[in-house]
Amino acid sequence: MKLVFLGDFDVFPAMMDSTFSSSKTAFEISLGLTGVLSLWLGIMKIGEKGGIVNVLAKVLSPVFVKLFPDIPKGHPVTGSIFMNIAANMLGLDNAATPLGLKAMEQLQELNPKKDTATNPMIMFLVLNTSGLTLIPISIMVYRAQMGAAQPTDIFIPILLATFFSTLAGIIITSLYQKINLLNRTMLLTLGGAALVVATIIWGFGQMDSLLMNKVSTTSANILLMTIIIAFIVAGMRHKVNVYDAFIEGAKEGFTTAVRIIPYLVAILVGIGVFRASGAMDMLIDGIRWGVEACGANSDFVGALPTALMKPLSGSGARGMMVDAMTTYGADSFIGRLSCIFQGSTDTTFYILAVYFGSVGVVKTRHAVACGLLADLAGVIAAIAIAYLFFA
Repeated sequence: MKLVFLGDFDVFPAMMDSTFSSSKTAFEISLGLTGVLSLWLGIMKIGEKGGIVNVLAKVLSPVFVKLFPDIPKGHPVTGSIFMNIAANMLGLDNAATPLGLKAMEQLQELNPKKDTATNPMIMFLVLNTSGLTLIPISIMVYRAQMGAAQPTDIFIPILLATFFSTLAGIIITSLYQKINLLNRTMLLTLGGAALVVATIIWGFGQMDSLLMNKVSTTSANILLMTIIIAFIVAGMRHKVNVYDAFIEGAKEGFTTAVRIIPYLVAILVGIGVFRASGAMDMLIDGIRWGVEACGANSDFVGALPTALMKPLSGSGARGMMVDAMTTYGADSFIGRLSCIFQGSTDTTFYILAVYFGSVGVVKTRHAVACGLLADLAGVIAAIAIAYLFFA
């Protein structure tokens, strides 16, 4: 009994170590974001002065008026929101975060209560946290490195799971905000999105793994470079001093990166202590016992650490995914389900901390509830789809 009692104290050094390592990680993330933020906010400033953002705002106005009724029609923030969502869908994380922070700054300009999240802010963040991704290239690369016979076999399941997560997020947030989705514009938009997803599933289903990886990576890179060139050309056509506009936007990137450091430290330290304390292991064991007590199949429980970690930490969830493939095999049910979990949702608490922290919002209202409910929908969809495809 004495040895067990003393052994229980081993957790305290681990918890203390996690506070220091998590604080360091938070600073390193912010430092790493500085260059990327400066680059993309500089490019966005050129696009803003060159008129591209306004053009996107006008084109998307019919949809955004329904989904974001509190944003004035044709406001430039709709262009920024679209750019962020498009970057997320293509897995361009380095571009998505700066574009999202720019959108939050524009939304904050419309906010009458600067410390409180508005409905458009919450809808925007739920679209981010639901993690809609069309090309999960990094997950397929990890599967290839772990020796999967067919690294791309999780592509369609991830696409389906993330689509359901995003759709659930939109519906749940709309219910909270009393937004009517049963109108011609939104039904056509959501129906069109479903058609696009189905087309992509069919198109990539015709390719082998090597061609799929090559096409997805090349497409993302070409699109990224096209955006940069289009913004610069538009600025030159409107006789904008491209260099000065870029510097103006890049300065905002540095100040934004510094501003989010305290929020990142707070959230990552909390996550680190939660993991180091053993609470995650206790939670998983409890779920397994409950599922088995109900007489249900508990095969999926081994993959749950990835699902539970994903809202907290992207790198932590990635580590859980790799650990699951290492322990059970890349082509095992648990290994594949871990990959689907990793691709079906996004880092909810990290996104809320960074985005709200960048504009000083402390009262998040229903943002956390909507984000986590969208994550839950993604997890349930992932489990059902994994049993359908791989059981």
